[in-house]
Amino acid sequence: MKKEKVITSNAIRDRTASVRWPGGTNAIDSVRTHWPEYLMEGGELALYMFLTCVFATLLRDPASPIHQLISSPILRRAIMGVAIGTTVVTIVTTPWGKQSGGHFNPAMTAAFYRLGKVAFWDAVFYAIAQFSGAAAGVALAAFVLRGGPENNAIRSAVTIPGVYGNAGAIIAEVTISFILMITVLVISNHGTLARYTPYLVGVLYAVFITFETPFSGMSMNPARSFGSAFHAAYWRAIWIYFVAPTVGMLAAAEVFLRVRGGVAPNCAKLHHANGKRCIFRHGIEQHRLKLFDTENRDGDPLEKALMRSTIKARSISEER
Repeated sequence: MKKEKVITSNAIRDRTASVRWPGGTNAIDSVRTHWPEYLMEGGELALYMFLTCVFATLLRDPASPIHQLISSPILRRAIMGVAIGTTVVTIVTTPWGKQSGGHFNPAMTAAFYRLGKVAFWDAVFYAIAQFSGAAAGVALAAFVLRGGPENNAIRSAVTIPGVYGNAGAIIAEVTISFILMITVLVISNHGTLARYTPYLVGVLYAVFITFETPFSGMSMNPARSFGSAFHAAYWRAIWIYFVAPTVGMLAAAEVFLRVRGGVAPNCAKLHHANGKRCIFRHGIEQHRLKLFDTENRDGDPLEKALMRSTIKARSISEER
């Protein structure tokens, strides 16, 4: 029996180790098979940044009729929030967003990588596409709007620390990034609520832009801040917007794992119930954190279940 148990355990590990998410395990294979998703992520962030600059120009440029009509700063931020929130929902629910996952945020991609849902090279190329797309979107907005986003009132929609300085910006960015990521993880893994994930994300964007902007400029996205800073050549406190959103979303991933006993989320898509292909990690591997990381404490749960089934089948066979 001991020998059979060892053989069974090894078989389980071999079977589990043989599971791979789509695509190869190196950079070339990843690009060859997943380049459409990489381009989609870049395009999504380019569109997001283009519209962000358009809305910022309309609402913050002193020469804009809308700016002159609306004198209340919080009302301007609320309108900006609704516009950006609607943009986010639209992008996530487009065919591109449904296929790529609709991250358009390297901090979110990093969190899903930590959760075991994204392959290493996919995460790398997603980040490259996201940063490139953000810079391209701002450049396109400056070209289309004839330099409008470049004036001092807008400065390409850069994100900078607000009323409480760097410390306030760090705390604010970590907090809102944590809230966004934990909301995505909880809602997208809830059977009946998963379909509403894009809309709740859009609501969070609207709320954060309305009320959090005075503290940090409301980024939650390293690539978003990079795109504006790159075009404006204005790098003040840029490190905050690289570090704080990433820390906040990774912290949310850790909390999610601990609450679920190590069980990873179902998928890395914000809108999964669609007919588009999915390049993310699925199947037996998604439970591996739970099944094998606790082996030293509780034994191998999958092995125990399979052993029970084997013993039961043998008993039935012997009775016959």
